[in-house]
Formats: sequence, structure tokens, C-alpha cells
Amino acid sequence: MDSGFTHTILGRTGLKAHRLGLSATYWPGKKTIYQAIDSGLNFFFCFGIDKQMLAVMRDVLKRDREKYVVATGAYNLLIGHPNLRRTLEKRLRQLRTDYIDIFLFLGVTKPKHFTPKILDELNALKEEGKFGHLGISSHDRKLAGRMAAEGALDTLMIRYNAAHRGAEQDIFPSLAAHDPGIISYTATRWSQLTRRPKKGWPEERPIPDAGLCYRFVLSNPHVHVCLTAPSNQRQLEENISALAKGPLTGDEMRFMREFGDVVHGLKKYFM
Repeated sequence: MDSGFTHTILGRTGLKAHRLGLSATYWPGKKTIYQAIDSGLNFFFCFGIDKQMLAVMRDVLKRDREKYVVATGAYNLLIGHPNLRRTLEKRLRQLRTDYIDIFLFLGVTKPKHFTPKILDELNALKEEGKFGHLGISSHDRKLAGRMAAEGALDTLMIRYNAAHRGAEQDIFPSLAAHDPGIISYTATRWSQLTRRPKKGWPEERPIPDAGLCYRFVLSNPHVHVCLTAPSNQRQLEENISALAKGPLTGDEMRFMREFGDVVHGLKKYFM
């Protein structure tokens, strides 16, 4: 397996990470999470309500804390200001750790949701040593690109997949100056990239599997970590095994982009 394809330094954070990060969104079971660890995954995204992930993290973090990269965050409340300190301290208690590696302001959909006041509060908490690196998750590519260009954040969590490639124009060109860590999600576009479209794709042509979707994302050198959210052990094994094939070939890349264009054109949501 190509370690250059499967492992990375997460931008300016300096954190060493497997390029496939694990989320327990679909409750894969504690056995699956332990298997991810045994397979070498070390980047874990915790929502705070994913009890399986929390239980496993509490267990492993008490041993070899430095081996693991833990990301979590506080959610944008849209209509009210979140209590950032309370959320951060709750995550620390839930995980039974002294610090979080990456703390994110989650669900930023418009610039007005990420105010200077929130940024100041987050930076103050960072200075206290409660977390190491600051970021946001956002569907607003223009905002993410501006944050990258300004160097205001250590990490950005963004959507990027074969059907949604706008980051290639709006975000990736702005990364060089400050090198934020890039974490991507929705590699399969909520599984739509692994299902046959109702129209626009000939019946005789194959469709991608999840492994191709992850390899598409990780073939882009600007993406450091791609989150995977398997619902069971088999899916985890398939996703990890796919990475052994390395970056997409030229033919595979053309196939994924063509298929992604068809999927994107069928139902345009979360643009």
C-alpha cells in the first residue's frame, strides 16, 4: 500500500493522519470502530451524540493519546449564539481527555453565521489549550476559500466529491499561502454516486462503488483526510481495501467525472 496515498500531514497543523477518517454517523458498532483502529485509521470525528464512538474513544485515548487525531465541534444554531465554551468542555468530559485536536464550528452555510465575535471566542479557547487547531465546516465554498486565503483557520471541513467539484475552483487555489488542513465529507454524495441514475447513464455502463468515490477524493492532493461513515464492518473493510489501489488512473478519473456530472444534473440540492 502506498503510504504517500494513505497517510498525510494535515497541513499546517502538523498532525499525522491516515487519509481515511472515521465518523460513526450510521452507528457501525463498537467492533467496527475498533477494527478501524486496528487497521491503522487514527482520525476520528465525534458528534457528541454518537455513543459508540465516544465509548471507544474513551477507551483508547487513555492509552497512547498522541496516536489519535480527534475532531469535534459546536453547531451553528442559525438563530442564536452557541455557548462555545460549554460545548467544548462537554466534549472534553465525554471523551475524558484534556484536549481536542481539532475543534470546528459546524454547519456554517452563510458568512453571517461565522461572525468575528465567534472567531474571537474560539481563538480565546484555543489559547487556553483546550484544543489545538481551529476550523469550520461549511457548504459555502466562497467563504471557505476566503478563510483559506486569509489564514484565519487551521482546518476546513468541506464537501467534495465527483458530483460536487466546485472546491477545485473556489477553495483549492487559495490554500497555498497558509496551508490549512482540508477534511472532506460526503464522498459518495449520500450514496447517490453508488446508485444507477434513473436517466442519463446507459444501462450497459458500470457504476462506481464506494471505493472509487473515496479514491476520487483522495486523488486530489489538496484533500488531506476524507471522512467515511460506514454502517457496518463489511463497508469499512471495503473502503480501507480500496485505498490499496492508490490514486485513480486517468481512465478512472474521466469515468468518475462523467458519472458525477450526470448525478449532479439529476437533482441539484445543497449546491
